Amino acid sequence: HPFPVRKREKLVDELLASEEFVNYMSLRLGDVLRIKAEFPINLWPNAAQAYTRFVRKSLADGLGWDEMARRMLSSSGSNFRVGEVNFLRAMQSRTPESAASCAALTFMCARYDKIPEPRRGALALFFSRVGYKPTKEWKEEIVFDDPSKRAPFASVFPDGTAASFPAGVSPRAGFAEWLAKRGNPYFARAFANRVWTWIFGSPIVSPVDDMFFSGNRPVSPRLLDALAESFERSGFDIRGLVRTIALSEAYSQSFIPDPSNSPEAALKNFAVYPVRRLDAEILIDTVCSITGTSEAYSSTTPEPYTAMPDGSAAADLPDGSVTTPFLELFGKSPRDTGYADERVNAPSASQKLHMLNSSQVLRKISSSKFSRRFFALPYRKGVYRLYTSILSRRPTSAELKKFEQYRPEGGKFRHWEAMIDTMWALFNSDEFSNRH
Repeated sequence: HPFPVRKREKLVDELLASEEFVNYMSLRLGDVLRIKAEFPINLWPNAAQAYTRFVRKSLADGLGWDEMARRMLSSSGSNFRVGEVNFLRAMQSRTPESAASCAALTFMCARYDKIPEPRRGALALFFSRVGYKPTKEWKEEIVFDDPSKRAPFASVFPDGTAASFPAGVSPRAGFAEWLAKRGNPYFARAFANRVWTWIFGSPIVSPVDDMFFSGNRPVSPRLLDALAESFERSGFDIRGLVRTIALSEAYSQSFIPDPSNSPEAALKNFAVYPVRRLDAEILIDTVCSITGTSEAYSSTTPEPYTAMPDGSAAADLPDGSVTTPFLELFGKSPRDTGYADERVNAPSASQKLHMLNSSQVLRKISSSKFSRRFFALPYRKGVYRLYTSILSRRPTSAELKKFEQYRPEGGKFRHWEAMIDTMWALFNSDEFSNRH
């Protein structure tokens, strides 16, 4: 660079190059792609893990969203060995209509039932030649194009243009090529709106997965067009899209609205950063990281039971069936349908009570390796260390004064109790549990 790289740009680039970015984006894509072993998706554990490996490797290798879509829609092979074929298995019924519905929702953010009726049938035709056959390995299945259906193909794409392929050409591969090409009116806009919502917290078109054929309009058409055009120019580079949003002025806004704007108008027009609770997986991973503890993650149904190794992070789980009561309580997506509203980030009274009263949180705090490290520190310095570790900032003078007033007398045991209480208080603060 001819000029020094600014700190924020440098940090964003470092985070985009990290393994944590791959893990987090895999988590979000896993929700959309319905990566779940058990009922009602029934991928089974080997297939769910193969599907997750495909997503993670694609992200790690910098594969464009266009190429990922092509592979998921047009690949054939074993669901245990070719992870991307599970896109056409991760649905509650394996009919052409179901496959068309999943493709429209995932890649176009369009609800199948809102597509005009003649075009719904035309879209389903692209998946009418997909076949499934079992092998001798338990739950393994081969996804293929039925060789008995090799006649010339004719249908209509969702935008109304004619589709015609000679004999031997896979219609689903033809659909994938139409979908993921530059200039498609649905593809880039749909993904840009999804990623904006994941990062910024508020969609440009709401609901995020009901953009087309529904009459729902973007809050800012120019913003959506600019993001989609930038995404296309980059070769559908996912990191590039995230970088564009993360370095934008909108993303850097304060969470405190300008007094001249109403809070509702500020949120609607992206003039304020929307405060929202951390994702369930990120919240528990943060608590575990700070306290030096871990969670036991396993599936609840025997197909067979899946148990993750000790020390696994919730954001790294390869299968939506693997969970804990904490993740369920805090709104983890069940991955049953691929709809965005399956993930619930709204706070609730039961969540507040769990953080405040649960033995789970108390055990983590009282057995914390971190707590032991500052056990011998003077009280004021211990509080200071807690603030920097839990809230990533120094305490204000007023906050330090309040904790000084709370400072107990009575030796090491009371000192230890005070540190536990301080840690618990900070874990229960809105500042800890929210993005802001």
